Amino acid sequence: MPKEYFERVPEHKFIYRFVHVLFKATNLTAEFAIVTLIYTERLLSYAEIDLCPTNWKRIVIGAILLTSKVWKDVTIWNREYCKLFVNASIEDINELERQFLQLIDYNIKVSGSVYAKYYFDLRSLAKDNSLHLPVYLLNEERAQNLQAVSRVEDTKIFYSATMRRSFSADNFITLQRSKAIIS
Repeated sequence: MPKEYFERVPEHKFIYRFVHVLFKATNLTAEFAIVTLIYTERLLSYAEIDLCPTNWKRIVIGAILLTSKVWKDVTIWNREYCKLFVNASIEDINELERQFLQLIDYNIKVSGSVYAKYYFDLRSLAKDNSLHLPVYLLNEERAQNLQAVSRVEDTKIFYSATMRRSFSADNFITLQRSKAIIS
């Protein structure tokens, strides 16, 4: 691929449209955007990678997929995501989700304090750039609900990881050779 392809960053309007369409299609609200940002930054930090024109869409899709599964009351199945992306198979979406979880070390917890930090940072950024701010505010009840959901999800991940561990040891060679989707 040409070097320029890796250097040309998409305009913020293009990124916004991409995310907006996904959020509309999956009925996600602004609070999910904050968690999506947290998961995106977590992946970039843990995996020590940068966003570039060739990987940003997959990273954003992975973060939205994970956010919708962890934080939404009604889970969106991976096959529903396949309907949004014509060329994506269920295996592609499953692998994207699996790789994303592995790269963030299955750390899906978002504490109330982390959520609040991102919330207020985004509000400051919006204000500094004269952007429209949402009318709802973060209150103590919302922060406590986030903390409770995070604790429940920690328990689920612990038990499911324990059950998968014996399977992954049986299939260790195959797992080492599996291709990474996020790149």
